[in-house]
Amino acid sequence: MSELRLNQMVAKLKARQFRLTPQRLAILKILAASHGHPSIEAIHAQVQTAFPTTGLATVYKTVTLLKELNEVLELGFPDGSNRYDGSKPYPHPHVICLQCKRIIDPELGNLEPLVDAAAHRTGFKILSHRMDFFGICPQCQNHTQDYPKQEDDHEPG
Repeated sequence: MSELRLNQMVAKLKARQFRLTPQRLAILKILAASHGHPSIEAIHAQVQTAFPTTGLATVYKTVTLLKELNEVLELGFPDGSNRYDGSKPYPHPHVICLQCKRIIDPELGNLEPLVDAAAHRTGFKILSHRMDFFGICPQCQNHTQDYPKQEDDHEPG
């Protein structure tokens, strides 16, 4: 899937005549392959392994461009620790650990009936949506006294 996503992003940039520098291509590859919803800083650190002189501004500009082209989904948080999803750049649910900040994409089925119900009940024309569930992941539950592991806990899927 990541190769398909990469090709989609590259095609969109080429169609709009944006340059595909090696650094920009490296950023695209990271976003297309990532299922961990990296931050700008994490993307920058990965790009620097191959291109040590790449600046943080290059990553910001590329991610902003991809966001404008609807090729990356930004998950904004009040503390400014935004994360990015390039493998699924469309609205979908996320489960977020409040301790380690891990983000996963649970498969919850079709959310369209919920979106349609929200539109019908409010009269809004729904343009986009965001559904996040916040909690403590199993790994963090095993390493803290504050959130004891419950018997029915299982690995998220």
